[in-house]
Amino acid sequence: MTFMNLKRSLFNVWAVLGAMLLLLGACTPVTPAKPFPTAPSEEASPTSGPTQTAAPTELPGDSFTNPVYKAAFADPHVLRVGDMYYAYATLDLAALSNIQVIRSNDLANWERLGDALPALPTWSPLNARYTWAPGVIQIEDRFLMYFTARDKASDRQCIGVGVSEEPAGPFRDSNDKPFICQVDLGGSIDPYPFRDDNGKLYLLWKNDGNCCFLGVSLWIQEISPDGMNLIGEPIKLLDRDQPWEIPLVENPAMLEHDDKYYLFYSANKWDSPYYAIGYAVCETITGPCEKPLDEPWLKYIPQATGPGGQSFFTDDEGNLWMAYHAWTGANIGDAIGDRTLRLDLVTFEDDKPVTNGPTYTPQLIP
Repeated sequence: MTFMNLKRSLFNVWAVLGAMLLLLGACTPVTPAKPFPTAPSEEASPTSGPTQTAAPTELPGDSFTNPVYKAAFADPHVLRVGDMYYAYATLDLAALSNIQVIRSNDLANWERLGDALPALPTWSPLNARYTWAPGVIQIEDRFLMYFTARDKASDRQCIGVGVSEEPAGPFRDSNDKPFICQVDLGGSIDPYPFRDDNGKLYLLWKNDGNCCFLGVSLWIQEISPDGMNLIGEPIKLLDRDQPWEIPLVENPAMLEHDDKYYLFYSANKWDSPYYAIGYAVCETITGPCEKPLDEPWLKYIPQATGPGGQSFFTDDEGNLWMAYHAWTGANIGDAIGDRTLRLDLVTFEDDKPVTNGPTYTPQLIP
């Protein structure tokens, strides 16, 4: 996500460029990204990079195909509650909902439940429609949703926290100010709650420097056991420092594996084919973090362009899944396409995360 004026423009240069490149088969990157890949031929072998096939497993549902939810569902976050899965996403302008919520018992078939955040907090303008990237966690018998909304006082995007007794909501933020708002850094967006193996709670987010020509970083801070208060000071985890990431990094998501912490993030422009997912490996939950790759971990394939907005969850069999959004083919940009919900299995091979997503061999286009 970037500033809302950009997100909701009816048509923009990036959308036109992305569609033309895909339809005409030409590629001249506007940002310093990797050459645009073509679809693999039948003779092509998969790359040896991090986008590989995970260990075989039986997928849930009778016909599990991506996208699993074909309507607009950007920045998804999935939470398992008993034998049900709840997925939350960025606002839906067509349905006039602040935060979308859908439900499934098999990950393949999803039922729309409506608006998880029907009323905005008092610190946010009514009907502002700036609600993005929810992150939901269960704490005992309550559910907490961290979300992005407009702050009236600062006129910046900031993070709020709402509470509900039910996973589908309604969530209510009764605070008179945002939970986190780095006004001097452009605001704060993309919250991601995380519980480590020791039971401590943390919140990750991005400072929204792109709104006003400021730097962009990913942050983490411990939160109280009830999820309602901050502990200590925010700690910077990661900056934008690779060419493919221009102009931003965002959407932090944390995994813990074999005493290491894996910080996933999205980068590049959200409404372009070059939007992609990268990751860093952190020595501790608060860093330092190092990027093992100088390119995206999961990037464009013909079936799913501009993947990003990732989050992670486990199913009732203990399998690890990544939820994310992507455009379909050349339909890039809100004017002609939707960022739809997709699910991939994730495993680790030699301490490297791999997915069961389609593989391809990048090819330079003359």
